[in-house]
Amino acid sequence: MKKQLSVLFLLISCLFVLSACSIGSEEETSEDKTYKVGIDVTYPPFEYKDGDTYKGIDIDLIKAIAKDQDFKIQFEAMDFSGIIPALQANQLDVAIAGMSITPERKKVVTFSDPYFEAGLILVVKEDNNKIKSVDDLKGEKVAVKKGTTGAKYATDNAEKLGITVTQFNDSPAMFQEVKNGNAAALIEDYPVISYANKQQNLGLKLVGDRLNGDNYGIAVLKGENEELMKKINEGLANLKESGEYDKIVDTYLK
Repeated sequence: MKKQLSVLFLLISCLFVLSACSIGSEEETSEDKTYKVGIDVTYPPFEYKDGDTYKGIDIDLIKAIAKDQDFKIQFEAMDFSGIIPALQANQLDVAIAGMSITPERKKVVTFSDPYFEAGLILVVKEDNNKIKSVDDLKGEKVAVKKGTTGAKYATDNAEKLGITVTQFNDSPAMFQEVKNGNAAALIEDYPVISYANKQQNLGLKLVGDRLNGDNYGIAVLKGENEELMKKINEGLANLKESGEYDKIVDTYLK
């Protein structure tokens, strides 16, 4: 009887050890996992390719979050339209691609806390100190690019603002119209004009608050990678508190 009990105790002990080893193995696998991050490198200043190197706000931000929260990432570049389907097909774990947080997308993915407020911004000549917001535009000419959200905003609000809207086929012509003083201001996407102004020294400046706003978020498939999303939000909060977030954005936009 004692022998039987000893054998039974031995078997239980072995099962306990095997169970503990199995748990340890699962934890190790989780820690060693490399998360695949979907990006679209055709959207500077958020994501673009410089030679063989990925650069931009999104690239630097997710790298900093991963470092802060101690997890590994691997970038997977693709067309923007393919990113959510890739998440759904489990080909990606996470996406950061200047993706606006919308009710439609929230049906499919879980978004992080917002990390960037995009939207339209008013732009004037560098030495123009008269116009500080759209409230100062009455009686002025405003340049916009055809087919853009800036053009729609200007035409929809032309009567209310008391402005004359002039439309151009391309951005350089629109920029030049304001730089030459033929138009008092232009309306353009905030991150696009801010980045272009910094890179090309356009002689323009951004004024006032954003005229509208889309919030960008980092996404994972809804119902999946919840622990990862918790880390992403914690990392983002830490970067904002430490000032690292501002440094990343200012690198490309200030």
